[in-house]
Amino acid sequence: MKLSVIGTGYVGLVSGVCLAHVGHDVVCVDIDEAKVARINRGDCPIHEDGLAELMEGVLGNRFRATTDLAEAVASTELTLVAVGTPFGEERIDLGQIEAAAAAVGAELAKKNSYHVVAVKSTVVPGTTEDVVLPILEKESGKTAGPDFGVGMNPEFLREGVAVADFLNPDRIVIGGIDERTLDMMNGLYSLFPNTDVMRTTPRTAEMIKYTANSLLATLISFSNEIANMSAVVGVDSTDVMRGVHLDHRFSPILADGTRVRPASLTYLEAGCGFGGSCFPKDVKALAAYARSVGVPAPILEGALQINEDQPAKLVEPVVGALAPGSKVTVLGAAFKPDTDDVRESPTLRIVPALLAAGLKVTLHDPIALENAAAELGADVIYEDDIDLALLGADAVVLVTKWGTYQDLPQKLAGVDPQPLVADGRRMFGADQFARYVGIGYPQSAAPA
Repeated sequence: MKLSVIGTGYVGLVSGVCLAHVGHDVVCVDIDEAKVARINRGDCPIHEDGLAELMEGVLGNRFRATTDLAEAVASTELTLVAVGTPFGEERIDLGQIEAAAAAVGAELAKKNSYHVVAVKSTVVPGTTEDVVLPILEKESGKTAGPDFGVGMNPEFLREGVAVADFLNPDRIVIGGIDERTLDMMNGLYSLFPNTDVMRTTPRTAEMIKYTANSLLATLISFSNEIANMSAVVGVDSTDVMRGVHLDHRFSPILADGTRVRPASLTYLEAGCGFGGSCFPKDVKALAAYARSVGVPAPILEGALQINEDQPAKLVEPVVGALAPGSKVTVLGAAFKPDTDDVRESPTLRIVPALLAAGLKVTLHDPIALENAAAELGADVIYEDDIDLALLGADAVVLVTKWGTYQDLPQKLAGVDPQPLVADGRRMFGADQFARYVGIGYPQSAAPA
């Protein structure tokens, strides 16, 4: 199938490259000329495991990038709209969606062949049919249904492993205004024959995406609420969650006695909060949407508030233990391992709080320092050598669970005096350090 993808961010570029990899003819569209040129010369603009290699394999064959949206739509059968939908003051900003729909609609006016336009961006229920469809009809002078198809195709990609997620999907959701649209969209994914495909309406597809992300975010906030309570009453939250995880409804026991540990249990663990481009934005958007339709959403609102407050649980014991002017080394800028994305990372709240308390901050991250510096400014020392970052630290604050930090106990073993280790991801045991505090670790048990 020949398809165009509007937008070359995480979703657009990963989707475009992966669909080309499995055999489709793909052209990605972006208004950024420099970014398009970079893609066309084989320089992948985002850090995503395996993406650069896949792009190199299809570039100039089944994949290319362009700034010419009209040509891209004219030469393809289906268009995926994968532009940004940032959250504003009270709702998601549909400016990019509306602009893309208008541009595509103008090109549909010139086409004689049937064409499907599918929204892949995350949008609140009703957006595809109530916003995108009318714009397409207005700009094209045609009627959705008989003249062109309109659909919604949410993505379920995790940053850092987005390529693997796309090529090995656990489900594919396609929402269309009619069967012809659904059939066309289904053809796009015919090369994934062993994956469950759910055919539904655009509105339901939109709601599925928000519900999926909001559920995972809520599990994280629930785990953090339990962790905060456990720490106060002298209970280690990791032990609490270990006991919860053993419920066979969460971790089934197979006939041979083997216990399955689903990946979903990683969301039932304590930490210093969720971040990234999806969870914070999507929960805020769904909560705002609920308010707009007059439906209370106390669980969503609570999940957001817990997440907003959670970084402070890591900052408070550090500030309380150190004198102004002390050096704090923060480990991790990215919101999660295996990505250079710092959007909504807890680090962006933790570092300013440490600076405000008069502490000197050195930040280390394997790949995200440049993005972090753009957000945090010049008051932070950015160090890409872990040993230099740790040198002379009075406290070490672990924010991102990078594998490269696994040997932290060995690196600090001979240091005198021992720094305070504040573990924001419960990556280590308290007995691995002379001085330790951690999210959900009992306060009464913290070493002096």
